[in-house]
Formats: sequence, C-alpha cells, structure tokens
Amino acid sequence: MPNLYRHIPSVDAVLAALDTVDDIAAQPRPLVRGLVNDFLDSCRADIRSGRVTEAEQLSLPALTPALTAFVRAASRPHFRRVLNATGVVIHTNLGRSILAPQAMDAVADACANYSNLEFDLATGERGSRYSHVEDVLCRLTGAEAALVVNNNAAAVLIVLETLGKGGEVIVSRGQLVEIGGSFRIPDVMAKSGAHLVEVGATNRTHPRDYEDAITEDTAALLRVHCSNFRIVGFTKEVSSAQLAELARAHGLPSIEDLGSGNLHPFASGELDEPTVQDTVASGIDVVTFSGDKVLGGPQAGIIVGKKDYIDRIKRNPLNRAMRIDKMTLAALEATLRLYIDPDAAPKSVPTLRMITAGQDDLHRRATELAAAIDSALPHLAQTELAAGQSRVGGGSFPERDLPTTLVRILPTASISADALRRALLDTTPPLVGRIEDDALCLDPRTLGDDEFSMVAGALTEALTRLTASGNAQ
Repeated sequence: MPNLYRHIPSVDAVLAALDTVDDIAAQPRPLVRGLVNDFLDSCRADIRSGRVTEAEQLSLPALTPALTAFVRAASRPHFRRVLNATGVVIHTNLGRSILAPQAMDAVADACANYSNLEFDLATGERGSRYSHVEDVLCRLTGAEAALVVNNNAAAVLIVLETLGKGGEVIVSRGQLVEIGGSFRIPDVMAKSGAHLVEVGATNRTHPRDYEDAITEDTAALLRVHCSNFRIVGFTKEVSSAQLAELARAHGLPSIEDLGSGNLHPFASGELDEPTVQDTVASGIDVVTFSGDKVLGGPQAGIIVGKKDYIDRIKRNPLNRAMRIDKMTLAALEATLRLYIDPDAAPKSVPTLRMITAGQDDLHRRATELAAAIDSALPHLAQTELAAGQSRVGGGSFPERDLPTTLVRILPTASISADALRRALLDTTPPLVGRIEDDALCLDPRTLGDDEFSMVAGALTEALTRLTASGNAQ
C-alpha cells in the first residue's frame, strides 16, 4: 500500500493535463486546483479501502476520464440553464417566464454600456428610472400613472402601507389567499400596518357585506385574485366595478391585486381571466400585478392606477428599498413594447406563444421531438406519442388544462422512469420532465425547436450512464 501512494500523479502534472481540456482550462485556476486535490484525496481513500490495488490504476491516462468528469461536474455553475419539458409554461421553480429575444438584447445592452437610467436626455438633468416604462404602461392599461417595484408581493405591501397604514382594509373572506412560498394576504397586510377586516362567507360575499363593515376607521377596500385555486358551486363575489363604485361612494380608495397580470385578451372561453386594462376600466383606483407571469417579462411588481394614489406611493420611502434595477427595467420596457401591437404579441412573447400553441402544431412538434430522440438512442429507448395536458402555471388560470401531445420515453433496459428522471437532473444541461403512468413524459409546449437535439443528448447521457452502472431503479 505505501508504494501505491507514490504512483499518484502530482497536482502539477494533473493540472498540465487538464490545460488541454478547453472548458476546464477556462475555469479559474484556484478552483480547478482545489478540485484536483479533492480528486487525488479520493484516490488515496481508494488505496486505503482496497478499491485500488495496482499502480496502473493510478496512471494519469487511467485517471483522466474520471478526473475530467469530476472536475467538469464540480466546476459548473450552481445556477444554470435547464430544459423544461414539464409542459408547465410559467414554472415557478424553473424561473417562470422566459424573455423574448428583444428583451434579452435590451438587458445585454443595459449591462454592457452606460445608459440614461436616471438621466433626462431632454434636459440634461437627473431623471426618474420609472419614466422609461410609465408611459407605455399607461398606454397599454388605460391608467393615469404607473410605478414598478421588484415583485408583486412588494407592490401589494407598498400600496397597503401607503394607503392603509393605521386604518382598516376590508377584504372578502374568500380572497384571503396563500400562494407559493407561504405568501399570505393577512400576513402582508399586518406588515403594512393596515388592519384586516374580513367580510362575507368563504364562498359568498355581497356588496352589503362591505357596506356594513365600513366605518370611520376604514382606509381602503381590497379585492384579491384567488391565484392558484378556485371556489366553485354556490358562490358569489363582488365584482371590480361594484367594489370601485362602493369605494367612490364612501370616498375610499379601491385596490385590486390581480396576481398574474394579463395584458392579452384571450379568445372568449379560451382562458377566462380579467385583463389589466379591463380592471382599470372598471374604475378600480390601484391595480397590482406581476411582470414575470402571463405578461411574460422579468420579475417585477407593477402598480397602475389613479395619478393621485400612484404619486403618494412613489413618495413612500419603501419605494427605494423595492425599486427595480436597470436589467429588469430594460427587459420590462422591451417586453411591454411588444404588446403595442396586440396581434403580434402572441407570436413575439414566448409565454403567450406557448400558452396559445395549437394542438396540430404541438402534435407536429412532438413527432419531430420523438424522431430526434429515436435517431439519437435507438438501442437505449423507444418513444411513443400520447394525448396529454399542459398547465399555464405560476398561479395563473388554475384548474385549466391545455391539450397537448406528449412524448413518452420507454427505456429498453430495466430502467425505471424515476431512475431516468433523477439521472436527467445531472445531465448537461439538466432535463426536467414529468412521470405519468410509469413513463417519463416530455411536453413539447415548453421546449424550443432548437432544444430538441439537447433533449436527445441529455437522454443519451443519462441512459448510457444508467446502463453502464446498472443503477436501474
């Protein structure tokens, strides 16, 4: 055993060998050196355990394949691209909406160069970063003024803190929602300093419930989108127009949290959700919504409404703590500009394009995806097409399925669907699908045509590894 230790290559010899591997040579030298030391420590452990018994096993040529794989895997970024084959368009865990090319170009330009972020080119004086998106937001929504903060939770918080702090805010009991990450309306309201007043029953709330609850301490009336659930059956809610009229009659501001704001009027009966512009037109004073859900832009909390109220919110000191950066601003403006042409938006905004994809097109693309997979791994797996359902996701359009065509992966070896799913999480790039009826299913709705070859490559990598290791379960 002591003699075997002398055959372990030196760190410098290993580093010199790795210098010929382009992707590893591009990594920071201290990072690679540390990983090489870790790998050589594992070699010493293998000698002590008896897993290595011959000097030839420790030669540099013999170690290079495992060494390269180890360093390559350990040095890749923790935050990286994945292939979304789940069929969930706005996948909260996978980064929600992806940006349009125009938005990505705008972000790159904002990052690579100086900009007029807070500089008024007309006067040569200090300007406001919000001016870059306020006009287009007002044009698209019909609102008098607009403000953008870093997400919709922040938007709700700053609106309530500005208009409701120290007073009572009335909300329907059926709208006291909790969404992902334990975000609860009552908790946000408590943090804002406003006092929650619940009215109505869980399933039915009437205008008179609000009317009866209004006192001299009432600061605002609030309406909240139910996001990721629906109450069905014997139900009733007060509409936006009714709430706005009631608030005006009592000289109070009306607020509506739309959650996933929608600027696109989907075809009647297709996806029944209110648009931001419809909500503004109903008379609601302040409307909040997300930028990175159905709108298809970057993470942002958008606030639109009456100028008097928006100006008060802008002056709130919390606004500075919640403001958006130049990258978000660039991406948001570019995305919003795509909506100026309502006919072009479904083709230009990736989120809308995926949501509105037709069944014939999805079947054609599923056929092409299956062909790419069959061509890449004919001896490792077979594919078959099956009818399935996609989801919008992100708390939007809950319980509304989108018909699609799935590609089912059937490994030829005794490899379970779950083992394949786990193995695909360690490929480059990782591939995330879903399991249905003991088969791995891939939905083309959330994949780009240019990603089909990458999907085939990830499956080849995962199945080859599983077959070689015998780790089939």
